Amino acid sequence: MSLKLEIEGVMLNVVSGYAPQVGCELEEKERFWSELDEVIESIPTGERVVIGADFNGHVGEGNRADEEVMGTFGVKERNLEGQMVVDFAKRMDMAVVNTYFQKREEHKVTYKSGGRRTQVDYILCRRGNLKEISDCKVVVGESVARQHRMVVCRMTLMVYKKKSSKIEIEKKTKWWKLKKEECCEEFRQKLRQALGGQVVLPDDWETTAEVIRQTGRKVLGVSSGRRKENKESWWWNEEVQDSIQRKRLAKKKWDMDTTEENRQEYKELERRVKREVSKAKQKAYDELYTRSDTREGLVQVS
Repeated sequence: MSLKLEIEGVMLNVVSGYAPQVGCELEEKERFWSELDEVIESIPTGERVVIGADFNGHVGEGNRADEEVMGTFGVKERNLEGQMVVDFAKRMDMAVVNTYFQKREEHKVTYKSGGRRTQVDYILCRRGNLKEISDCKVVVGESVARQHRMVVCRMTLMVYKKKSSKIEIEKKTKWWKLKKEECCEEFRQKLRQALGGQVVLPDDWETTAEVIRQTGRKVLGVSSGRRKENKESWWWNEEVQDSIQRKRLAKKKWDMDTTEENRQEYKELERRVKREVSKAKQKAYDELYTRSDTREGLVQVS
């Protein structure tokens, strides 16, 4: 049985199992391990895996020649079934968690029956995630099944949160509203009031520009700061659109056939787009200047 959990963006797979007992046929045991192999291999390598199972085997004390998959704190001697557990851990690049933590025998023995005291229930995890486990032991006095005792481990998932891709957009005055006659007239009147009724603007342009900005914010409003459709491109025209479309086609052509001729064609159209954008902006600002009765410096206001 397996369970997949998502915890703070980390995928954790919990797998439980019950291996055939010592007296069962070897073929049955090999079939069990083959099926468990398939389960683990089906889990993406980037996901956490924790196996909790009664493997009916003794991995034993010590870890000579098996240091990569187990510690030295097992119980008694290894048997054939325990060797199967170790071999599985090697195949799947996993670690037998129980054996890495030094405990009193009472906290290592998972099976008690009459005079028999041994370790057959294990927790395994990927070797690369072993550092996330800080403890593993038997809970004395707690039984989850007859003769078997509860094994628990403490695992702290290392979560790496992605940086927010949210971009703070500067709030801007909605100058494009000046294309509407009623907005333009209101702006003109409010600006004259703010300038004390003067028809000719003062020579102190910095002060005047700030008055214009404040008046624009009050009369026209400001954008929310959230990314929306590009209303700032109120200067956009058909010439700009046509140039950009030609540039996109040239880029595709260059991507498909990376010749110097195609590169030069794309670069020339790229320069043309910049010129068309500059011309369109200047034309729009000239019209804005004419309609709002301010000097050419209004282009700097926004």
